[in-house]
Amino acid sequence: MSTLSEAGESQIETVVVPRTSDLGGFSVRRAIPSAQRRTVGPFVFLDHMGPVEFAPGSGIDVRPHPHIGLSTVTYLYEGSMVHRDGAGHTQTILPGEVNWMTAGRGIVHSERSSPESRQAAQRLCGLQIWVGLPKALEETDPGFTHYGLDAQPVIEGEGVRAQVVAGSLFGKTSGVKTLSPLFYGDMQLQAGATTVLPAEHEERAAYLAQGTVEIDGQEFESGRLVVFAPGRPVQIRAKTAARFAVLGGEPLDGPRFIWWNFVSSNKDRIEQAKQDWQRNRFDQVVPGDETEYIPLPEPRA
Repeated sequence: MSTLSEAGESQIETVVVPRTSDLGGFSVRRAIPSAQRRTVGPFVFLDHMGPVEFAPGSGIDVRPHPHIGLSTVTYLYEGSMVHRDGAGHTQTILPGEVNWMTAGRGIVHSERSSPESRQAAQRLCGLQIWVGLPKALEETDPGFTHYGLDAQPVIEGEGVRAQVVAGSLFGKTSGVKTLSPLFYGDMQLQAGATTVLPAEHEERAAYLAQGTVEIDGQEFESGRLVVFAPGRPVQIRAKTAARFAVLGGEPLDGPRFIWWNFVSSNKDRIEQAKQDWQRNRFDQVVPGDETEYIPLPEPRA
């Protein structure tokens, strides 16, 4: 792809069209990792969940499963889900709130619709993002923190609403604690409104969840991850009402290997995590969700 700014240089490094998969009744679009782009700053994974409408009696059921070497960040646009983990945390997440779980040396968790939400039809839509941990913290103790709307500054004006989910953006800093330099913002633009993403971070991208935007003279529709070239501010104009995530930061301190739910700078550590899950060496009991778990995937032929 080649789009040129007024200075004659492309503002866009690459565009990722996510692959879509079905996770048992709802679709997920995975933007990273992909063949075109493995990471953006410390972000190593981005899934767009839904939008999906569940009939009464049904909902999302992600059974207990393990993680190492990363932080999971769950952020909903619509609906709700209940997080439970092996450390005993139980938390309902609602739109605009942040579930930040640091797996470190290992944690098991589940994500499900609550019995109350299943009593009527419900819609679910949001992003699940993973942040790779710095090498020195890959084996840190696991932890979980839930942040409400009061932890996230909001900047509004001229048809733009920016919620600073994590890190610093537009001169405001989120109360969400991170373990590396990064930024993550939830942008909502009215049709015709414009915002400018500053160039202060080396790696930056926008994931378009809803609507159509124009960047560097080209239009992009929902379900696109647009990765920006470094060093220059990027103007984003909404052709329709639009909602998108902006994210990025400093690159990780070396490559990361990803297999299933495991992230590490060391392939042997991932092999160990596989064996630990198979042999019940994780703390696999999630209080309130003790009867099911996701088995280790079979090796691909």
